[in-house]
Amino acid sequence: MATPAVRVFRRLEGLFCVYKPAGVPWKLVRDNIETKLLKGGDTISPKGVSAACVPVLSKHPLVTGPEFQHIRVGVGHRLDTFSSGVMVLAVGNGNKALNDLYNNKVTRDYTLEGEFGTATDDFSHTGRVVEQSTYDHITQDKMEKVLAMLQGANQKALLTYANVDMRSQEAYEMAVQGALGPEGKSPPILTGLRCIRFQPPHFTLEVQCLNETQKYLRKVVHEIGLELRSTAICKGVRRTRDGTFTLQDALIRHQWTPAEVTRAVRKYHAAKKNRLTIKQPPQSSVRPEATELS
Repeated sequence: MATPAVRVFRRLEGLFCVYKPAGVPWKLVRDNIETKLLKGGDTISPKGVSAACVPVLSKHPLVTGPEFQHIRVGVGHRLDTFSSGVMVLAVGNGNKALNDLYNNKVTRDYTLEGEFGTATDDFSHTGRVVEQSTYDHITQDKMEKVLAMLQGANQKALLTYANVDMRSQEAYEMAVQGALGPEGKSPPILTGLRCIRFQPPHFTLEVQCLNETQKYLRKVVHEIGLELRSTAICKGVRRTRDGTFTLQDALIRHQWTPAEVTRAVRKYHAAKKNRLTIKQPPQSSVRPEATELS
């Protein structure tokens, strides 16, 4: 018979996401959550336990020690130290689903904060300044043209690595379902790129991408500056979506508790079940006609 602690950890198994703050390594976030889940697992009481029950002292955690010494918390698409936003994690058997998420062609959304007029050796505002330039000649119209050019080049790359005949029905259906993506390994690809704020020298980009790194995204900001005959640095990278996980789903630091993680995992399982139900074709209500026996 499963102990209360085992039942608690079974409810934790699945996927959930947290909000990783900028300036904090992803590993520190993962270790912090793992520690809280381990400490909380032996203190959470399952519903329905009567307050009048007398505990068996020989099985008390203070006598036997914690029931769990380790819990496997996996991390999906990681964020580097200077980036923030949605980071998906898994507990226990949820790590298999995490591997599936990692290998699937799911896109991720980011917002990038840029600033014209400076270039650094690592494309960020914390790097060593290597060049400064003017930016008064940059207009929003010129910015939009550069973004359209970059998006067109990335769209061609997506089709190249998709390994499917673009004139086929299969390609059309994949595009409609949003499943068109590179087969196997490919360089980073931007599937969407637009400017949502333009107040020179500051600007904000919204990006959808595949196979990216945060360093690559900072380089994109740098290259936009060069295309506009200026320079630019990236002052912030924030992931706002990873597959089906969004900022609205992300647990902030004070919510990194067994109870909140359990609720988030339960929400993930419910959403997954709904998606599977929607994908299943409806059963026909017409019964086949009975054939007459001769």
